[in-house]
Amino acid sequence: MTTDERRRPDARPRAFEEVLARIEERIGADGLTVGDRLPGERQLAEQLGVGRSSVREALRVLETLGVVASQAGRGPDAGAVLTSRPGNALTDLLRLHLGLATLSMREVIDTRLMIEQWAAARAAAANAAANAAAPARMAEAETAEARTAEAETATARMAEAIAAMDAARDPAEFVEHDIAFHLALAEAAGNRLIVAVMRALRDALRRYAVDAVVRLGDTGGLQDDHRRIHRAIEDGDAGAAAAAVAEHLARAYPGSGPDS
Repeated sequence: MTTDERRRPDARPRAFEEVLARIEERIGADGLTVGDRLPGERQLAEQLGVGRSSVREALRVLETLGVVASQAGRGPDAGAVLTSRPGNALTDLLRLHLGLATLSMREVIDTRLMIEQWAAARAAAANAAANAAAPARMAEAETAEARTAEAETATARMAEAIAAMDAARDPAEFVEHDIAFHLALAEAAGNRLIVAVMRALRDALRRYAVDAVVRLGDTGGLQDDHRRIHRAIEDGDAGAAAAAVAEHLARAYPGSGPDS
Protein backbone atom coordinates (compact mmCIF):
# COMPACT_ATOMS: atom_id res chain seq x y z
CA MET A 1 0.00 0.00 0.00
CA THR A 2 1.33 3.40 -0.93
CA THR A 3 1.44 6.47 1.28
CA ASP A 4 -1.33 8.10 -0.77
CA GLU A 5 -3.52 5.02 -0.39
CA ARG A 6 -3.09 5.09 3.39
CA ARG A 7 -4.16 8.72 3.45
CA ARG A 8 -7.37 8.15 1.49
CA PRO A 9 -10.55 7.95 3.61
CA ASP A 10 -11.58 4.76 1.81
CA ALA A 11 -8.16 3.09 2.17
CA ARG A 12 -8.06 -0.48 3.53
CA PRO A 13 -7.91 -0.46 7.35
CA ARG A 14 -4.80 -1.59 9.16
CA ALA A 15 -4.65 -5.19 10.36
CA PHE A 16 -5.24 -4.40 14.03
CA GLU A 17 -8.33 -2.33 13.08
CA GLU A 18 -9.73 -5.36 11.29
CA VAL A 19 -8.97 -7.43 14.40
CA LEU A 20 -10.81 -4.88 16.57
CA ALA A 21 -13.85 -5.17 14.33
CA ARG A 22 -13.69 -8.98 14.37
CA ILE A 23 -13.33 -9.10 18.15
CA GLU A 24 -16.36 -6.82 18.44
CA GLU A 25 -18.29 -9.22 16.21
CA ARG A 26 -17.22 -12.16 18.37
CA ILE A 27 -18.32 -10.40 21.56
CA GLY A 28 -21.77 -9.85 20.05
CA ALA A 29 -22.09 -13.30 18.43
CA ASP A 30 -20.91 -15.22 21.50
CA GLY A 31 -22.99 -13.15 23.91
CA LEU A 32 -19.96 -12.29 26.04
CA THR A 33 -20.51 -9.98 28.99
CA VAL A 34 -18.42 -8.21 31.62
CA GLY A 35 -16.21 -10.72 33.44
CA ASP A 36 -16.01 -13.19 30.53
CA ARG A 37 -12.59 -14.08 29.14
CA LEU A 38 -11.57 -13.72 25.52
CA PRO A 39 -9.62 -16.54 23.85
CA GLY A 40 -5.83 -16.30 24.11
CA GLU A 41 -3.70 -14.48 21.54
CA ARG A 42 -2.77 -17.66 19.67
CA GLN A 43 -6.37 -18.88 19.51
CA LEU A 44 -7.68 -15.47 18.42
CA ALA A 45 -5.01 -15.23 15.74
CA GLU A 46 -5.99 -18.66 14.39
CA GLN A 47 -9.72 -17.93 14.56
CA LEU A 48 -9.39 -14.55 12.85
CA GLY A 49 -6.71 -15.59 10.37
CA VAL A 50 -4.24 -12.86 11.34
CA GLY A 51 -0.83 -12.60 12.96
CA ARG A 52 -0.44 -12.58 16.74
CA SER A 53 1.16 -9.13 16.58
CA SER A 54 -2.08 -7.71 15.13
CA VAL A 55 -4.10 -9.40 17.88
CA ARG A 56 -1.70 -8.08 20.51
CA GLU A 57 -1.98 -4.52 19.17
CA ALA A 58 -5.79 -4.72 19.07
CA LEU A 59 -5.92 -5.97 22.67
CA ARG A 60 -3.67 -3.11 23.78
CA VAL A 61 -6.09 -0.63 22.19
CA LEU A 62 -9.05 -2.34 23.90
CA GLU A 63 -7.23 -2.23 27.23
CA THR A 64 -6.49 1.49 26.81
CA LEU A 65 -10.18 2.09 26.07
CA GLY A 66 -11.15 0.22 29.24
CA VAL A 67 -12.90 -2.62 27.37
CA VAL A 68 -10.58 -5.41 28.53
CA ALA A 69 -8.11 -6.01 31.32
CA SER A 70 -5.16 -8.18 30.33
CA GLN A 71 -3.28 -10.55 32.61
CA ALA A 72 0.13 -11.92 31.71
CA GLY A 73 1.23 -15.48 32.26
CA ARG A 74 -0.23 -18.87 31.54
CA GLY A 75 -3.11 -20.91 32.83
CA PRO A 76 -6.80 -20.18 33.41
CA ASP A 77 -6.18 -16.71 34.83
CA ALA A 78 -4.14 -15.45 31.86
CA GLY A 79 -5.56 -13.55 28.90
CA ALA A 80 -7.96 -10.66 28.38
CA VAL A 81 -11.08 -10.27 30.51
CA LEU A 82 -13.96 -8.04 29.42
CA THR A 83 -14.30 -5.24 31.92
CA SER A 84 -16.48 -2.19 32.48
CA ARG A 85 -14.34 0.94 32.78
CA PRO A 86 -15.36 3.10 29.81
CA GLY A 87 -15.65 6.20 32.00
CA ASN A 88 -11.92 6.11 32.80
CA ALA A 89 -10.97 6.13 29.12
CA LEU A 90 -13.43 8.92 28.33
CA THR A 91 -12.07 11.00 31.20
CA ASP A 92 -8.47 10.57 30.08
CA LEU A 93 -9.30 11.45 26.47
CA LEU A 94 -11.30 14.54 27.44
CA ARG A 95 -8.56 15.74 29.79
CA LEU A 96 -5.94 15.34 27.07
CA HIS A 97 -8.04 17.18 24.50
CA LEU A 98 -8.67 20.01 26.96
CA GLY A 99 -4.95 20.21 27.75
CA LEU A 100 -4.03 20.25 24.06
CA ALA A 101 -6.73 22.86 23.35
CA THR A 102 -8.31 20.63 20.70
CA LEU A 103 -11.51 21.06 22.70
CA SER A 104 -12.51 24.44 24.08
CA MET A 105 -14.13 25.01 27.44
CA ARG A 106 -17.14 26.41 25.63
CA GLU A 107 -17.59 23.14 23.74
CA VAL A 108 -17.38 21.13 26.95
CA ILE A 109 -19.78 23.43 28.82
CA ASP A 110 -22.21 23.38 25.88
CA THR A 111 -22.14 19.57 26.03
CA ARG A 112 -22.77 19.61 29.77
CA LEU A 113 -25.64 22.03 29.24
CA MET A 114 -27.34 19.77 26.68
CA ILE A 115 -26.89 16.65 28.79
CA GLU A 116 -27.89 18.14 32.13
CA GLN A 117 -30.89 20.05 30.81
CA TRP A 118 -32.16 16.85 29.19
CA ALA A 119 -31.46 14.82 32.33
CA ALA A 120 -33.16 17.33 34.65
CA ALA A 121 -36.21 17.61 32.39
CA ARG A 122 -36.40 13.82 32.00
CA ALA A 123 -36.16 13.23 35.75
CA ALA A 124 -38.79 15.88 36.47
CA ALA A 125 -41.15 14.51 33.81
CA ALA A 126 -40.77 11.00 35.24
CA ASN A 127 -41.67 12.30 38.70
CA ALA A 128 -44.70 14.12 37.31
CA ALA A 129 -45.90 11.03 35.45
CA ALA A 130 -45.37 8.76 38.46
CA ASN A 131 -47.31 11.11 40.71
CA ALA A 132 -50.19 11.64 38.28
CA ALA A 133 -50.78 8.27 36.63
CA ALA A 134 -52.77 5.48 38.25
CA PRO A 135 -51.32 1.97 37.64
CA ALA A 136 -53.15 0.19 34.83
CA ARG A 137 -51.72 -3.33 35.06
CA MET A 138 -49.71 -5.05 37.77
CA ALA A 139 -46.58 -5.59 35.63
CA GLU A 140 -46.58 -1.96 34.48
CA ALA A 141 -47.19 -0.80 38.04
CA GLU A 142 -44.22 -2.81 39.33
CA THR A 143 -41.95 -1.43 36.58
CA ALA A 144 -43.08 2.13 37.27
CA GLU A 145 -42.55 1.58 40.99
CA ALA A 146 -38.99 0.33 40.41
CA ARG A 147 -38.17 3.32 38.20
CA THR A 148 -39.70 5.69 40.75
CA ALA A 149 -37.62 4.11 43.52
CA GLU A 150 -34.42 4.56 41.49
CA ALA A 151 -35.29 8.20 40.77
CA GLU A 152 -36.14 8.84 44.44
CA THR A 153 -32.79 7.35 45.48
CA ALA A 154 -30.97 9.62 43.01
CA THR A 155 -32.84 12.74 44.12
CA ALA A 156 -32.13 11.82 47.75
CA ARG A 157 -28.42 11.70 46.88
CA MET A 158 -28.77 15.14 45.31
CA ALA A 159 -30.14 16.44 48.63
CA GLU A 160 -27.30 14.77 50.54
CA ALA A 161 -24.75 16.38 48.20
CA ILE A 162 -26.30 19.81 48.76
CA ALA A 163 -25.99 19.36 52.54
CA ALA A 164 -22.39 18.19 52.14
CA MET A 165 -21.55 21.24 50.01
CA ASP A 166 -22.99 23.47 52.75
CA ALA A 167 -20.50 21.89 55.15
CA ALA A 168 -17.49 21.88 52.77
CA ARG A 169 -14.30 23.34 54.27
CA ASP A 170 -12.57 24.35 51.02
CA PRO A 171 -13.18 24.62 47.26
CA ALA A 172 -11.79 21.15 46.51
CA GLU A 173 -14.16 19.51 49.00
CA PHE A 174 -17.07 21.59 47.67
CA VAL A 175 -16.33 20.39 44.12
CA GLU A 176 -16.21 16.74 45.23
CA HIS A 177 -19.78 17.01 46.52
CA ASP A 178 -20.79 19.16 43.55
CA ILE A 179 -19.69 16.32 41.27
CA ALA A 180 -21.78 13.90 43.35
CA PHE A 181 -24.79 16.20 42.93
CA HIS A 182 -24.51 16.38 39.15
CA LEU A 183 -23.89 12.64 38.78
CA ALA A 184 -26.99 11.96 40.89
CA LEU A 185 -28.88 14.34 38.58
CA ALA A 186 -27.79 12.27 35.58
CA GLU A 187 -28.73 9.03 37.39
CA ALA A 188 -32.20 10.41 38.12
CA ALA A 189 -32.84 10.45 34.36
CA GLY A 190 -32.34 6.67 34.23
CA ASN A 191 -29.82 6.49 31.36
CA ARG A 192 -26.53 4.73 32.15
CA LEU A 193 -24.70 6.06 29.08
CA ILE A 194 -25.58 9.63 30.07
CA VAL A 195 -24.18 8.90 33.54
CA ALA A 196 -20.91 7.57 32.06
CA VAL A 197 -20.50 10.62 29.81
CA MET A 198 -21.33 12.98 32.68
CA ARG A 199 -18.79 11.28 34.95
CA ALA A 200 -16.11 11.68 32.28
CA LEU A 201 -17.00 15.33 31.70
CA ARG A 202 -17.02 16.19 35.40
CA ASP A 203 -13.76 14.35 36.11
CA ALA A 204 -12.07 16.07 33.17
CA LEU A 205 -13.35 19.45 34.41
CA ARG A 206 -12.43 18.90 38.08
CA ARG A 207 -9.50 21.36 38.09
CA TYR A 208 -11.51 23.99 36.20
CA ALA A 209 -14.41 23.52 38.60
CA VAL A 210 -12.17 24.17 41.61
CA ASP A 211 -10.80 27.29 39.89
CA ALA A 212 -14.38 28.46 39.24
CA VAL A 213 -15.33 28.07 42.91
CA VAL A 214 -12.19 29.94 44.00
CA ARG A 215 -12.99 32.72 41.51
CA LEU A 216 -16.57 33.06 42.73
CA GLY A 217 -15.54 33.06 46.38
CA ASP A 218 -19.11 32.85 47.67
CA THR A 219 -20.85 29.56 46.84
CA GLY A 220 -24.26 30.78 48.00
CA GLY A 221 -25.46 31.41 44.45
CA LEU A 222 -24.35 27.97 43.30
CA GLN A 223 -26.19 26.38 46.21
CA ASP A 224 -29.33 28.35 45.42
CA ASP A 225 -29.10 26.94 41.90
CA HIS A 226 -28.65 23.40 43.21
CA ARG A 227 -31.71 23.75 45.41
CA ARG A 228 -33.79 25.11 42.51
CA ILE A 229 -32.77 22.19 40.29
CA HIS A 230 -33.55 19.67 43.02
CA ARG A 231 -36.90 21.27 43.91
CA ALA A 232 -38.01 21.45 40.26
CA ILE A 233 -37.23 17.75 39.75
CA GLU A 234 -39.11 16.76 42.89
CA ASP A 235 -42.06 18.97 41.86
CA GLY A 236 -42.11 17.39 38.39
CA ASP A 237 -41.56 20.73 36.62
CA ALA A 238 -39.42 19.86 33.60
CA GLY A 239 -39.25 23.41 32.24
CA ALA A 240 -38.13 24.89 35.55
CA ALA A 241 -35.55 22.13 36.02
CA ALA A 242 -33.98 22.73 32.59
CA ALA A 243 -33.97 26.50 33.11
CA ALA A 244 -32.33 26.14 36.52
CA VAL A 245 -29.54 24.03 35.00
CA ALA A 246 -28.87 26.69 32.35
CA GLU A 247 -28.72 29.46 34.99
CA HIS A 248 -26.41 27.36 37.14
CA LEU A 249 -23.84 26.67 34.41
CA ALA A 250 -23.92 30.32 33.30
CA ARG A 251 -23.12 31.33 36.88
CA ALA A 252 -20.36 28.74 37.35
CA TYR A 253 -18.68 29.36 33.98
CA PRO A 254 -19.42 32.94 32.85
CA GLY A 255 -18.14 33.59 29.35
CA SER A 256 -18.33 29.91 28.33
CA GLY A 257 -22.00 29.80 27.38
CA PRO A 258 -23.57 29.85 23.91
CA ASP A 259 -24.19 33.61 23.98
CA SER A 260 -20.61 34.58 24.85
